[in-house]
Amino acid sequence: MEDLETETRCPEDLEDDNDSSDDNSTKRRKKSNLLLVKPMFVEKPMETGFQQTTRICLEQIREALLHHRWQEAAEYMAYYPQILENTSHSKAQQNKEVIWRISTEILHHHPNSKIEDYNNIYERMKHSGVKHYLMICLEHSFHLMLSGHIEDAKRQLSLAEGWRHGKESAAQYQRTKLIHAYRGLLDYIIWCDKKVTHCNTDLSDPRDSQELQNYFRQASVNLKEILKSPGVWDSFILSYVEMLEFYEDHEEALQILNDYAYDNTFPPNPNAHVFLYQYLKQHGTSDRKLMKVLKNLHVIVPSHEMMLDYSSFLLQSEKKSDLQKALGVVLEMLDFACWRSNLDAWKRLKAIIQKLQLQEDWKDVVSLKMAARKDWWPALHFTSFHASKDSEENPELMEVKASLTKILCPDLTLKYTAGQGPSGEQT
Repeated sequence: MEDLETETRCPEDLEDDNDSSDDNSTKRRKKSNLLLVKPMFVEKPMETGFQQTTRICLEQIREALLHHRWQEAAEYMAYYPQILENTSHSKAQQNKEVIWRISTEILHHHPNSKIEDYNNIYERMKHSGVKHYLMICLEHSFHLMLSGHIEDAKRQLSLAEGWRHGKESAAQYQRTKLIHAYRGLLDYIIWCDKKVTHCNTDLSDPRDSQELQNYFRQASVNLKEILKSPGVWDSFILSYVEMLEFYEDHEEALQILNDYAYDNTFPPNPNAHVFLYQYLKQHGTSDRKLMKVLKNLHVIVPSHEMMLDYSSFLLQSEKKSDLQKALGVVLEMLDFACWRSNLDAWKRLKAIIQKLQLQEDWKDVVSLKMAARKDWWPALHFTSFHASKDSEENPELMEVKASLTKILCPDLTLKYTAGQGPSGEQT
């Protein structure tokens, strides 16, 4: 403690420690080299009447929003945009975003809001500054899309595609890519509508076919381009694959799905492997290729519902190692509480063990898989509470689990027994 005090004292205080004589008072003191600490509280400048009014207005808006008083919030919001007239304000850009966010939030909940109201606020905010222009255009198109105004939404994105301001920044580049992608998605939606009309028409009109092809071509350019940017693009990929399937370009569709699943520059995405698996299964691909896809999915999400499919393939295999893999796959599923009461998973485990018992070393295989689980699995699956709950809600599950207790945990005395009462007593 003394060392700490010594380190934090000024040099002049240190001189007093070294020389306590009266003559020391006449010596020239050295100037301190310590930095002055800024005061914790700084007095703020006085607010102008305008600033005070807008601040109070914003507080009233927040209060109305918190209590879902949308009409009151709208009335205050009609006056708050006056803050934009204060050009000297240091937070002008921040105020623009606040107006944008609050206005759209009120419109989303106000019972009397109209599409014209949305258009007015979006157009006003788009031209109030350039920083949020692209994002406001994108959000505007989302609302138009959800309202069924697909062509208007596409028009908004077309305007945003041609917008440029100064030297393109990295953020602006990413937003532009996003707008291209959603433009392609809108072309796909229009293509779907045209396809329904085209397929339901008895007499095929060549002009309809050409129009359908044009929308496909427009959508393809942007949707395929999105694969060059690593990310999670599930909706865009599925839309592109659906169009490719319609034109029977299965080779391109499979290539797209493979790239999406196995490109290492993309973030791990379980859905990418699910899409590939479903496509391959739909087109009668061999079990070996299907197992390969599910094996990769297992690495990412061992609790995925498709692990039941994976364990089924492994169970049907004649390889001894595949049967042991199947045991590991199902046990890993049951490591997760979401599968604890799933009858299919427990029945699959029982089927695997029954087939495994045909091997001489089956006890060693099960013991090896359960070695790291014996300390916590009983608490997860085999307590008296689980017995009572399963016997009441799913007797078949109770029967399957009870038949596996001695096999999975032969050295433990478990309280999971048939006829168990709520308090753990036999009934």
